[in-house]
Amino acid sequence: MIKAGIFDLDGTLAYTLDSMAYIANEVMKKLGLRPLPLDNFRYYCGEGADMLVRRALKDAGDPELVHYEEARKMYRERFDEDPLYKVTRYDGMQSTVEELRKKGMKLAVCSNKPHPAALKVMDYLYPGIFDLVIGQQEGIRRKPAPDAPLLAAKKLGVKPEECMYIGDTGTDMQTGKAAGMFTIGVLWGFRDLEELNANGADLVAEKPTDLLKICEEYKND
Repeated sequence: MIKAGIFDLDGTLAYTLDSMAYIANEVMKKLGLRPLPLDNFRYYCGEGADMLVRRALKDAGDPELVHYEEARKMYRERFDEDPLYKVTRYDGMQSTVEELRKKGMKLAVCSNKPHPAALKVMDYLYPGIFDLVIGQQEGIRRKPAPDAPLLAAKKLGVKPEECMYIGDTGTDMQTGKAAGMFTIGVLWGFRDLEELNANGADLVAEKPTDLLKICEEYKND
C-alpha cells in the first residue's frame, strides 16, 4: 500500500535549469573561465552542488579543478542569496500534488540542492503543500545514498515500502531502489527514458497526472 510520495526537486517538481546555469556561469566569468551552454546543466546536476561545480569547472577550462574551493564557496553563497531565478513549476504539477494530498498521501521532498535553497524554492512554489523538505546538509549523505528518503519515511510515520519515490535522473532511481521504495521516473525533467530504465525505475510517468493514476492503482495493493 502506498501512503506517501517522496519527490526529487530539480527536474521533478521544479524547472531549475536556468537558475543553476545562470549562477554557475556568473562564477565561471568571475574566475576568468568561459560560460557554458544551458543544456550542459542537464548533465551537471543531479548529484549535488559540489559535483555540479566540479563538472562545470572542467568544461569551462579548469580540468585540474584549481579553482574548485573558491568556485564552490561562490556558487553556494550566490545560490543561497537567490535560488529562485527563473524557477517555475512544471505544468500540471501543483494540481497533481494537491490532489495527492486530498487523497490522504503524505508528501516530502528529498533533494541534493543545498537545504536552505531547497526550503526557499519549496516555500515559493508549493507553500503549505508538503509535509517535509530535506535538502543537502551535514550528516545526511547526498543521493544516491538512501539517507534522506529513509529519514523522510521515518518522520512521516510510514515504512519505506509504503512510499513511492519520484525523480527524473538515474541517481534518483538508484536512491529510490536503495531505500526500498517503489520508484517512479519522470520524463518531463532533465534526463531520458533510457537512463531511468537502466537505473531501475519500477514505472515511468510521462506527465504529472500519471502520478495520480499510479497512486490510485497501487495505494490499496
